[in-house]
Amino acid sequence: MKKTLLPVLFVVGFISFSTAQKKSVSLEEIWRGDFSTQGMVDLRSMNNGKEYTVLNTNWVTKASTIDKYSYKTLEKTGTIVDGMWLPGISDFSSYTFSKDESKILLATEVESIFRHSTLGIYYVYDIASKKTTKISDSKIQEPTLSPDGSKVAYVRNNNLYIFDLNSQTVDQITTDGEKNKIINGVTDWVYEEEFAFVRAFEWSPDGNKIAFLRFDESQVPEFSMDVYDHTLYPSEDTFKYPKAGENNSVVTLHLVDVNTKRIDGVDLGNPYYIPRIKWKSSPDELAVQTINRHQDDLKLYTVNVDKNSVSLLLEETDKAYVDVTDDLTFLDDDSFIWTSERDGHNHIYLYTKDGKLKNQVTKGKWEVTQYYGYDRTGDRLYYQSTENGSINRDVYSIDSKGKNKKRLTDLEGTNGADFSTDFTYFINTFSSATYPPAYSLYEAKTGNKLKGIKDNGSLLEKLNGYKISPKEFSTLSINGNDLNMWMIKPMDFDPAKKYPLLMFQYSGPGSQKVANSWMGTNDYWYEMLASEGYIIACVDGRGTGFKGRDFKKVTYKELGRYEVEDQIASARKLSELPYIDAGRTGIWGWSYGGFMASNCILKGNDVFEMAIAVAPVTSWRFYDSIYTERFMQTPQENPKGYDENSPLSYPELLKGKYLLIHGSADDNVHLQNSMRLIEALIQANKQFNWAIYPDKDHGISGGNTRLQLYTKMTNFIKENL
Repeated sequence: MKKTLLPVLFVVGFISFSTAQKKSVSLEEIWRGDFSTQGMVDLRSMNNGKEYTVLNTNWVTKASTIDKYSYKTLEKTGTIVDGMWLPGISDFSSYTFSKDESKILLATEVESIFRHSTLGIYYVYDIASKKTTKISDSKIQEPTLSPDGSKVAYVRNNNLYIFDLNSQTVDQITTDGEKNKIINGVTDWVYEEEFAFVRAFEWSPDGNKIAFLRFDESQVPEFSMDVYDHTLYPSEDTFKYPKAGENNSVVTLHLVDVNTKRIDGVDLGNPYYIPRIKWKSSPDELAVQTINRHQDDLKLYTVNVDKNSVSLLLEETDKAYVDVTDDLTFLDDDSFIWTSERDGHNHIYLYTKDGKLKNQVTKGKWEVTQYYGYDRTGDRLYYQSTENGSINRDVYSIDSKGKNKKRLTDLEGTNGADFSTDFTYFINTFSSATYPPAYSLYEAKTGNKLKGIKDNGSLLEKLNGYKISPKEFSTLSINGNDLNMWMIKPMDFDPAKKYPLLMFQYSGPGSQKVANSWMGTNDYWYEMLASEGYIIACVDGRGTGFKGRDFKKVTYKELGRYEVEDQIASARKLSELPYIDAGRTGIWGWSYGGFMASNCILKGNDVFEMAIAVAPVTSWRFYDSIYTERFMQTPQENPKGYDENSPLSYPELLKGKYLLIHGSADDNVHLQNSMRLIEALIQANKQFNWAIYPDKDHGISGGNTRLQLYTKMTNFIKENL
């Protein structure tokens, strides 16, 4: 397929201007949001497959609107809801249609709990009558309309409720919910963080039953954080947090008869984790995934809800661990799509309704990175993959037999798709390292681009006035592997000069930081540093994702060994370049990247002169059970793996300049991690810098916090590198 030259032309445009005409990016501009991109918010395809909706804001009235557009013409065909019609809730922040699109659930006054969970005041808007109904006077979690739009199920104070829109009555389904003890219908902290879902209940397709999970976290150890707000005496925030090797919630599956309100338990044989539940196309069958504590044996069960019987549908095992995904898709006859790494790369498989493998749909030494859906009429499966290189993403279609594959996108970079309900069209979101997000309409069958919808051309024009150096992508041959790398050089780069090198990485299992996609916020910071004479590089070492199972899972049971070896070896190799000053090499990272930066300045003390670690794990003994045990087993089973790669084990190795940063209210990577490392360094009589941000969580943000933080890190780099 012919490639467009647009991204290439943009690179040429960037580097053709002299630096004298340009100014450097400033930290104030970055954290003021001056370089943010525009997108299509809450894009949803309507049932007719001919129209889509988007959440917009009227910049004059400041009211939210749900506007409807034609796929064929891209013209606005109407406004379904205008916040100006809804006094008191005009600035609703999200929306969800009922299955028949007769009603819309609107969210207001939303506040965060943890990473994914929120509380809010919600309303149901009836499109025909234009009537708005408030669901609850109290803030609630995860309200979900029944399939016929007549009821809303939600969670309040750890209990499950059903609100009947017709009778305006509320039924409390469970009564045993209690903070830090019993949770019904939403997940506990560790499920939310590591299995990445909050709503733990699902309506059956006919609306007669609700399946929900119950979490008994009474035996899970509690973690407390001091809150240093404006009160005279600090308070404590206490919540259940299972660290590696400690007790987890006992999770059970239950079924509610919506008419009688009767609750029945389902006997799954005491599984350790229940990471997913999903109704099949048949309303009397529920699919349930369970996985053992080591997470190397995943079982997919069918629950017949009429008989309350359980049968095994599929089992997936791995010598290391099995990833839990949302790719499971049941077709009309309850045959199903499944993704697996069983052949060494993540691919799509098709099974019969009885769990017999029909065929492997995709094959090759590349990864399926997203499964979009199946068009039964045309017998086409749609997916995103790395077939055009692990740093790129393209959209493809293929038939269910694994034949007649077609690449549907033609721009080299990162392509994503949002398909119309009938798979006639898809809206492609494209970006690359040199081109910001652009949205275009494509024909799904042919892959023909029909029309552009929205781009960020104004941002490109703005950036022409700044010193922006495009990332240079390459690979480094390190420890027997070709590792993906990007490098940013100053715009006035002179190969005869020597430049200090700052390395950035994250390095966590399955992650990717070397990707051909548009700049994130940190990239603007790197551009600022490059304009001041630094070279910035990022290398994805062993353990990162999208290069096959073995490359990703080599770090199993030894987090922090191979990843650190690769970063140290990469720094050594880059220091051999004639334009790199080998005596001025730094490394930084956040979270897992902070764990890595800390290890690198210690184990690589002859290579790195400086390191910054933000919110680092310093011992995997302190981190949560699901994540840590997936990669390390328990500390009781693998003490050597936990301790030999912990920076707490060798603080005496510190030679270079080290800055350690943490938020005091980090519910994810607890401040305990940094406090223990601080004490270890003190007792090793090592000098270092550190900063604690009061009442800030893992993101360390809010108000001027990020500006102050990045100013501190910038100054530290300038003073020590």
